[in-house]
Amino acid sequence: MELSPALVLSVAFAVLLAAGVPISFATGLASIAALLTIMPPGPALAVTAQRIATGLDSFALLAIPFFFLAGAIMNRGGIARRLIDCAKVFVGWMPGALAQITILANMLFGSVSGSAVAAASAIGGTMQPLQNKEGYDKSFSAAVNISSCITGLLIPPSGAFIIYSLVSGGTSIAALFVAGYLPGLVLGLAIMIPTWIMAKKRGYARAPRLSTGEKLRAIVAALPSLGLVVVVIGGIVGGVFTATEGSAIAVVYALTLALLYRELSLQDLYRILVDTLEATAIVSLMVGTSMAMAYVMSLAEIPQMIGEWVRQVSDSKVMALLLVNIVLLIMGTFLDLTPGILIFTPIFLPVLQSFGVDPVHFGIILVFNMCLGIVSPPTGSALFIGCAIAKVSIEQVFRPLIPLFLWSTGALLLVTYIPAISLWLPRFFGLMP
Repeated sequence: MELSPALVLSVAFAVLLAAGVPISFATGLASIAALLTIMPPGPALAVTAQRIATGLDSFALLAIPFFFLAGAIMNRGGIARRLIDCAKVFVGWMPGALAQITILANMLFGSVSGSAVAAASAIGGTMQPLQNKEGYDKSFSAAVNISSCITGLLIPPSGAFIIYSLVSGGTSIAALFVAGYLPGLVLGLAIMIPTWIMAKKRGYARAPRLSTGEKLRAIVAALPSLGLVVVVIGGIVGGVFTATEGSAIAVVYALTLALLYRELSLQDLYRILVDTLEATAIVSLMVGTSMAMAYVMSLAEIPQMIGEWVRQVSDSKVMALLLVNIVLLIMGTFLDLTPGILIFTPIFLPVLQSFGVDPVHFGIILVFNMCLGIVSPPTGSALFIGCAIAKVSIEQVFRPLIPLFLWSTGALLLVTYIPAISLWLPRFFGLMP
């Protein structure tokens, strides 16, 4: 009896994950197992190794460690406090001002650090004690921090879009970066609205009124930090440098800023470099093994099978997008952002392209879904970090998190079914037809 490569790949991958094997190794081993059904052991191992090496042979991938490094420097370089002060100027007048400041500060910090975990740690670590002092419920504060820390993964610069660009066959990084702005703002607004409603019901106060001088000082102090986004994204969109070169410029910019603020020691810098190396090694292994899996999927015609299944269920683009969103939302609760992008891009991109969905639009939909996954139990990394900072259990934070998650899902549906939210800005800047 001849075994199907698609069946072997799916079963082996599921069994390895269930057994607790790290996802990078599970991906590589499942790929080898599937290849063994169509070729001898020697060639199967050689092809896997070749695909891993080929997958990592990309100049664009150099941007990932540089953006990791820039984000880590920002996290420890005194940036968060200045962005929080800036956020007070714009949302301090709202009910539950400290919660609204957390949301906007997460959006600002996430956009310069490119990391949800860094944003949750830096902003949550600063805002949580202030909210505790003002009598905010810890679980409510944690839920707001957890749900809003992911906004920076959509607002560029974002390593998630670089990985998607590589796996999708070279979708423009500049177009993806610019496309993320409006969806990121829509997500932030979708979190602010229910936060306003819940804060008003709980009687949480507005922030003390700031004088004009205080407002100006807070904005001016934050401008150098926000300048990173202007320099990097402006340079990429303007064609001055590539995304990879922009990532290196981001490191120099962030390091210069941290040294000027005098909030970064040599010991901090050593820890930052070690953390960046560890994160880069993890992502690189994921990318390499996922490229091997994508090759096996292509041989086994898995995308074509899924495409046929979707068409059998419905030949409607609306229903196809809904099915893909449902699958991604469910799987996102078990997979982290990077493996989710690496696994599902080669599966769903060809399917949705056949329905006329633009690769840039699908990239935003995919990253948005995976972002919601990392705030969801049982494996959401942002969920665990936010709970640890607030010193509350997942069970305690679950109730206030539900309305925020539902509003965020509503924002996802808006972005899914109104492509202009993602595609208008890239087309305005001439980055795509």
